[in-house]
Amino acid sequence: MYAAGQRCFHGRDLHKLALVAVRENKMQFNKRHALQIAVAISLFISGVLADAIYTRNVSAQTRPAAQERLAGQPKSVVHVVVYKWKDTVSENDKEQVMTGLKTFTRKLPGVKNIWLKTQRNQLKDFSGVYAIEFASPEAAADYAESPAHEAWSKQWQNLRENSLSFQVSNP
Repeated sequence: MYAAGQRCFHGRDLHKLALVAVRENKMQFNKRHALQIAVAISLFISGVLADAIYTRNVSAQTRPAAQERLAGQPKSVVHVVVYKWKDTVSENDKEQVMTGLKTFTRKLPGVKNIWLKTQRNQLKDFSGVYAIEFASPEAAADYAESPAHEAWSKQWQNLRENSLSFQVSNP
């Protein structure tokens, strides 16, 4: 009736085979469902991370604007000098006098910052600009009255044709 190696399945056997097939289908379904859930969770976490990065970048970009609106009014004094060199002054002399300014201001208490390089000059009759920031009005006065400033100023006045100076501060 049956060839060698073939089995005869009874109703119970068929039922067991059907149950095994159903379990395998459920396992396949559960594996696929678990994979879909894992992918969904991964996408959600990626979105949260992307939003956090985007928010950090946007806040970093808007921060300067907020700082500009909240710009402080420090009590420091800024001394700005616009100058014109004499036509006969060499590049070496120009460099030496500006280096001298930088050197002696570093030694004075109350000097916070110094700017020596002219980035933009709208006054066409002048050669350049320098600026010095002092911690207080007293520090600016000490600078003006210091022997180092007086010695430097003599050299400076021999090289410049003209200069205008301004001091800016807050109340």
